[in-house]
Amino acid sequence: MPSAALQAFFTADPAEKCARVAALTVIAAVTDMPLQPGRPATPLLVRPRDVPGRGLGSIEGRAGLCHAVAHIEFNAINLALDAALRFADMPPDYYADWLSVAQDEARHFLMMRQRLNQLGFDYGDFTAHNGLWESAEKTADDVMVRMACVPRVLEARGLDVTPNLISRLREVRDLETVAVLEVILAEEVRHVEIGTRWFRHCCTARGLEPVDTFRSLLAAHNIILRPPFNHAARQQAGFVPEELAL
Repeated sequence: MPSAALQAFFTADPAEKCARVAALTVIAAVTDMPLQPGRPATPLLVRPRDVPGRGLGSIEGRAGLCHAVAHIEFNAINLALDAALRFADMPPDYYADWLSVAQDEARHFLMMRQRLNQLGFDYGDFTAHNGLWESAEKTADDVMVRMACVPRVLEARGLDVTPNLISRLREVRDLETVAVLEVILAEEVRHVEIGTRWFRHCCTARGLEPVDTFRSLLAAHNIILRPPFNHAARQQAGFVPEELAL
């Protein structure tokens, strides 16, 4: 019988997945962890360049943005579950941290889906891409690489771009979506900090220098950190200036 956390990972229906995650009290690594989580039949996944851009001046455009954020949050639920379920022999606090992240991400998804519904749409009504999960697949063999390349790259990018999205939404007076994004932005700082903390834990355990190791992993995975950076949020999340030097 799969653990409750693994059942949540396998669950495809978004509402049921969120409910299962919210009910979790413990999570632990499992053997033979699968690469693919449960996900609904929609949204249709396309190449990133084939996801259409939309202006925020229309309801459909703002709904498209909300859908993109909801999709990120849905993937983030699975990413947090995977981080705990996949990697064994980490300290107990590691698993507690990623369970708390999964529960935050489930709440974020539900908040953004509710806003999407208010705009007359639902999750699955727009196309999306699978880039976030593909990064999980590429880092499935090493917890240190996962911590470096997912929370400290992909989730940290959200810290950089969300303030501008909030400003643009204020310009079109979509204060309801702004309120949701402000909650997500504030709480994502802690998620990135968790990634930073456990990345450094792995570096210490392996006798590695964290800054040089982070930069080496970026180069090895052909990752380029692109400014502008939200330096204040990244500092709160544990980044040091040397990690962002171009």
